[in-house]
Amino acid sequence: MSRLKLLVENFFAYGLASIVGKIIPLFMLPIVTRLVPTEIFGVNDVLHTISSFIGAFALLGIADAMFRIFFEKEELDFKKTVCTSSLHIVLRSSIVTSLVVALLSGQISQLLFGDRKYYLWVIIISIQIALSSIGNIIKVPTRMVNKRKIFVLISVLNPLISYSVSIPLIIFVDPLLGLVFGPFTTSVIDMIIFWSLNKRWFTRRFDKEIGKQLLKIGIPLVPTILIYWVFGSFDRIMISNSIGPFYNGIYAAGAKVASISQLIYTAFAGGWQYFVFSTMKDKDHTKMISRVWSFLAMVSFVAWAAIYPFVDWLFNLLFEGDYIKGGEVFPYLFLSPLLLMLFQIIGNQFQVIMKTYWSPICLTVGAFANVLLNILLIQVLGVEGAALATLLGYSLSVAIAASVAIKKKVLIIEKSTLLNIALFSSLVLVTRVLKGEFVLITILCLLYISAAILINRQVLLEFARSIKSKMGSS
Repeated sequence: MSRLKLLVENFFAYGLASIVGKIIPLFMLPIVTRLVPTEIFGVNDVLHTISSFIGAFALLGIADAMFRIFFEKEELDFKKTVCTSSLHIVLRSSIVTSLVVALLSGQISQLLFGDRKYYLWVIIISIQIALSSIGNIIKVPTRMVNKRKIFVLISVLNPLISYSVSIPLIIFVDPLLGLVFGPFTTSVIDMIIFWSLNKRWFTRRFDKEIGKQLLKIGIPLVPTILIYWVFGSFDRIMISNSIGPFYNGIYAAGAKVASISQLIYTAFAGGWQYFVFSTMKDKDHTKMISRVWSFLAMVSFVAWAAIYPFVDWLFNLLFEGDYIKGGEVFPYLFLSPLLLMLFQIIGNQFQVIMKTYWSPICLTVGAFANVLLNILLIQVLGVEGAALATLLGYSLSVAIAASVAIKKKVLIIEKSTLLNIALFSSLVLVTRVLKGEFVLITILCLLYISAAILINRQVLLEFARSIKSKMGSS
C-alpha cells in the first residue's frame, strides 16, 4: 500500500469514527438536558472529568509508548511481549489509582461538591477509571494492526449502547444513576469486545527490560494531561473570576462552534500514530514527516482564511442576543486544535528518538504563557483576550518544539513554509484591525489562499512525491 493511500485512508476512517462518536451525543444533548435537573447534570460532568483526568495517571502514557515500541521489531513474539508487558504495568497502576480514589472518595466529594454525599458515586467512578485504563491497553493492538473498520463500527455502537442504558435509568430510576452507568456500561462492553478480538496479543510473558522502556517513554507524557487542562480550562476560570460567569456563556458558544476543527484534529490523531511509527525506519522518514507538517500547516491556515470572513454571518444565523458575541473567540479557538495537530507531529518525532520529555517541556512553556496572557488580555479584550491567550500559548509551544526538533534533526522546515507562516500571521493581525470590513477581509483572505498555494507549490509536489513511495515491497 502506498504511504499516501495509507495516510488518507486512516484520516478518513478515524475521522468518520470521531465524527459519529461526537454527533450522536450532540443530538442527544437536548433530550438529556430536558430529563435531568441542571445540578445533577453538573455533578455528572464533574464526575466524568475526574475519570478522564485521573485515568491519564492510571495509564502512565503506556498506550503511546506501546505504539512506539511495537514497531521496533518485526518478530511476532516481540510484539506480543510488548503488549503483555504494557497490560501488566497498566493493570497494576490502574488498580492502585482506583484504590486511592476510592479511599479518598469522601474527601474528593467534599472538595469538588462541598458535600460528602457523593462519595459513593466517586467510588463508582474509581472503578470505571480502572476499567477504562485496562480497556485502553486491550484495544491498542486493533489500532496497531490498523483495523479501521472495527473502530468505526464500535464508535457507532458505543454511544448507542450508552444511551440505551442511561435513558431508561434516568426516566424510571434515578437521573444521576443513568448518567453514570451509561458510560460505565460502555467501558465494560468495550473491554469484553476488544479482549475477544485481541487476546492473542497478550501472553503470560512480562519482560522487565521492555517494561522499563515503556515507562521511560510513557511517564514523561503524563504531565501533558495537566498542561492540556490548563490550555482548555484555565481561561474559563479566569473569565469567571475577572469579568463574571455571564461571559462564560458567550465564550462557550464560540468554543462550541469552533470545535468543528477538533474533528479534523481527532481524525488526524486517530490514524497518525500508526502511520508515523510504521514508517519510522524508512530512510526518508524525517523528510517525509517534514513534508506532512508543512502540508498540514498550509491546510490549517488556508482553512482559517476560507472560513474567517463568514464568522459574523454564521453566528448571526445560529444565535440570538449576546451569544452572537461568541464570534469574537471563534477565529482563535478554531485554529488552536490545528496547532495542536502540528505539535503532535513533532511530539511523535520525539517519541521516535525516545526523547519524550521534550513534549511536556515545550507545552509547559506555552501553558505558563497562556496563564500570564489570560491575566493581561482578559482585562483588556474580554473573552476575545482569553481565546487569543490560548492561541498564543499553543503557538509558542509549537515554535519551541519545532526549534528543538530541527536541532535534533527530526524536522526540516523549508523557507517556503516560514514565508507561509509569516504571511498568515500578518493576515491574522490585519484582519483583526479591519474587523467588520467584510469585503476587504474577504479579498485579503482570498489573496492569502492564492499566495499560500503558490508559495507552497513545491512543498505540495514534494509532499505527494515523498508519500507516494511504497511501503516495503507493497
